[in-house]
Amino acid sequence: MSTEPRSPFPPGARILVRDEEWLVKRAAPTDHDGTKIEAIGVSEYVRDMPATFFTEIDNVEVLRPEDTLLVTDNSPRFRRSRLFLEAVLRRTPLPRSQPGLALSGSFVADPLVYQQRPAELALSALRPRILLADVVGLGKTLEIGMLLAELVRRGRGDRMLVVTPQHILDQFQREMWTRFSIPLVRLDSSGLERIQREIPAGRNPFTYFRRIIISIDTLKRVAEYEHHLKNVWWDAVVIDESHNLIGGTSLRNRLARLLASHSDALLLASATPHNGDKRSFADLIRLLDPAAIADRDNYTAADIAHVYMRRTKISPEVRDQIGEQWADRGPSVPTHCEATPAEEAVFQELTTTWLAKDGVSTGAGRRLLPYTMVKAFLSSHRALADTVGNRLGSSSCTDPVERAALTRLQKLTGAMSDNDSAKLSALVARLTEIGVGAKSSTRVVVFSERVSTLEWLAQALPARLGLSKSAIRVMHGGRTDTEQQQIVEEFSLAGSDVRVLLTGDIASEGVNLHTQCHHLVHYDLPWSLIRIEQRNGRIDRYGQRHKPQFDALILTSATKDTLDDRSVAEHLLKREEAAHRSLGTAEAVTGEYLPEREERRLVQDLLAGKTVEQSLEAVEERDVLADLLGGVGETPTSPTPPKASIPTLFESTEAFVDQALAEVFDAAEDSIGLRREPGLLSFDVPPDLTSRLSDLPRSYLAAQRTERGLRLRVTFDRHLAQEKLGQARRLSKTAWPDVTFVSDVHPMVDWLVDKVLLRLGRQQAPVLIADVEEPTYLVQGVYCNRLGQPTVVDWMAVSGLDGKPAIRPLSDALAAGQVGPEMTNPLSPLDLEHLQKSVPAAIAAARVHLAGERQRWDLIAEKPIRDYRQQLQRWVQGSLFDDDQTSAGQKTRRKRAVEATVAEQEELIGRLATDGEPLLRLLAVLVAPTDRGGQGR
Repeated sequence: MSTEPRSPFPPGARILVRDEEWLVKRAAPTDHDGTKIEAIGVSEYVRDMPATFFTEIDNVEVLRPEDTLLVTDNSPRFRRSRLFLEAVLRRTPLPRSQPGLALSGSFVADPLVYQQRPAELALSALRPRILLADVVGLGKTLEIGMLLAELVRRGRGDRMLVVTPQHILDQFQREMWTRFSIPLVRLDSSGLERIQREIPAGRNPFTYFRRIIISIDTLKRVAEYEHHLKNVWWDAVVIDESHNLIGGTSLRNRLARLLASHSDALLLASATPHNGDKRSFADLIRLLDPAAIADRDNYTAADIAHVYMRRTKISPEVRDQIGEQWADRGPSVPTHCEATPAEEAVFQELTTTWLAKDGVSTGAGRRLLPYTMVKAFLSSHRALADTVGNRLGSSSCTDPVERAALTRLQKLTGAMSDNDSAKLSALVARLTEIGVGAKSSTRVVVFSERVSTLEWLAQALPARLGLSKSAIRVMHGGRTDTEQQQIVEEFSLAGSDVRVLLTGDIASEGVNLHTQCHHLVHYDLPWSLIRIEQRNGRIDRYGQRHKPQFDALILTSATKDTLDDRSVAEHLLKREEAAHRSLGTAEAVTGEYLPEREERRLVQDLLAGKTVEQSLEAVEERDVLADLLGGVGETPTSPTPPKASIPTLFESTEAFVDQALAEVFDAAEDSIGLRREPGLLSFDVPPDLTSRLSDLPRSYLAAQRTERGLRLRVTFDRHLAQEKLGQARRLSKTAWPDVTFVSDVHPMVDWLVDKVLLRLGRQQAPVLIADVEEPTYLVQGVYCNRLGQPTVVDWMAVSGLDGKPAIRPLSDALAAGQVGPEMTNPLSPLDLEHLQKSVPAAIAAARVHLAGERQRWDLIAEKPIRDYRQQLQRWVQGSLFDDDQTSAGQKTRRKRAVEATVAEQEELIGRLATDGEPLLRLLAVLVAPTDRGGQGR
């Protein structure tokens, strides 16, 4: 327990200032203005509004639970009282002492235990900070959504920032809303233009909106946004594809460090979480926990297990649960394409002029140029023509021999027609074979590394396949963010015209392409196992019901000593497939964890005379991180994550919403057009709810509008919601369904909770006639930390006030008293005056009970704090080890850095520990049916 003087305004206390109700977050004395109180609005007109008050300036009144006024409830079956109690239960954040999952299984997602594990790990820690590194396809977006929803339920997810690649903004936003009921405002290029018109000039957009999704490409313009971001504190920050943060001097890394220092929860996600460098990975881990790793050159899996989780498809828990939700992938089939005479002429020129030991590019700085030429040609003659043209136009191309050789290549490629491309003919044959055509719904995604190849295929394929030009879409980095999002959405809709998606490796990360497609063709193969695996993962992922089919076009040549697709690409294709089946991932095979570095090392080995297999075998022996990180998080500590225990008076959220609508709106069928269909509820959205939905895309909201305004169709049925999701992809022009799933964190539920709470006056508590022997006072007790976050919540039922008070759990009292929808309200007169006199005694008994239990609760609530302090001590010892090679100046600087980190973490720990007096609140009183002035029956 803290020995500091108790504040007269403890965290969690409710105060009355300027005739509005506020919740105290923290309070501290000042030199001249009394106590400075930082608070958050509770009552209707100031809800969620932050404010600062000074007791010498404002009249601040603490609302005392002893002053609660008891009132009767004349609603049928005590509906108003039951709704009020349920609203309080739902409004109260889950405390830090309750790490169990509260919402597992209540989303539009299969209730898979392995997908709940990241939330379990994050919530068990001092702060929810993890690196989620599951391999491609396991459902990281779903795992992120589950954790964010849990944070919202705990009152720790009010302000969110989600950072993703630009082409998956719409996809991620849609998943959060349709599956978890979490609305995010999307700030892509069009969204930014809109808010610049709508918000006041100079206003910080990151304070104007509470929950934002934005692309890392936009946000990394640090010079433009840094001053805004420095003035914002986030409850939760998510950075998807976080391997892009690696690199201490990059703008993205600078952005990540800024966000890490301005957030409570931090969730990094990446299927390729590191670049093989222990120091770089240590820096990434330190974003999550500065005291996790003492020596960046020497750490173990145990040092990072509290912030890191990685599973593969063959991990035991994953393998046992995915079942039919993820069909096993088919083989990667190489299709050999014999070079045409025109292509052989190019191969001959490349081999004799460029790849020969005495070739034209043997000079310093030009050794990689032959491989650049070869790779371009293995993509297409159009790609080689562009590469040659760019080289000829370069100021560095001054060697007359090289220019002559380039001119010969230019003539050879310029003389080629589309009919001279063996790969194009093979692609048309394969697409025809699998059924791509004007009268077929079959879809295929075709990958190529070269934009010129993609654009050329878009021109060549329609006539050869009998397709319209609109049936073939091209996506690459040259498209705007909104164009990229539109293309991805169209490809996921069965009702769209798109049959072939031609894309570059921009689509190899994060994009879901499996909803309407299970065929993928590598028109050309990257010289990177990681990139091949990432490509395949677009259709080989959780939720794929059809066996994924992979084809690769292998251009072969009869020219002696040439470098065709059999020399490198086919070897990598086979190696990726073998690694996927045996290891669950291909990343550890190469020893390089970024595709660009992997390809660069492979080319250097080829230049040194090694084969592809020799190159791969050599790196397997020198991999330093595969053993360290392999399988971290694979072995669960329990069969299932623990579940939170939450009292409730309603059998479901649907029952609460149904009763709340009837209570809040007189004749809801007329006032808000309420209609009930099997499994569905629809109504006209009132203005105060419309504002809570404004973060959603305008196109989505526009689709829900009628002549009377915005109309919402909702369902509480997970299976129906899943069916509507699939139906939207099959039948509509948008992947956003016309029916909204309602989870416990849906804005509509939150809105109704507020409406219900306002039905009772300030500091009033209803009296219910229930099956009890004597008056029973239902009391809420809350301990908070200095951030105003609940650390302990106790729901108490106090009885025996005529003798020795007895305390039992509120849920037990509600069950024993049969408080529920079947109870009756006889409207009997009650002696409220006698019951009112016992309110102070009930509060006193609850306060004594809380004080007696404080030590036991502290053992639970402060365990993570004690554990972290021990970890911090170990980190200090490991960080200040003696090193004869370290200078005195370096040791001094290191000591100062360690001391600064310790001070920062200790200050954080101090804010998280339970502090101050408990907040007590009288919620209701249960009395016996024959009670007249407190006499039991």
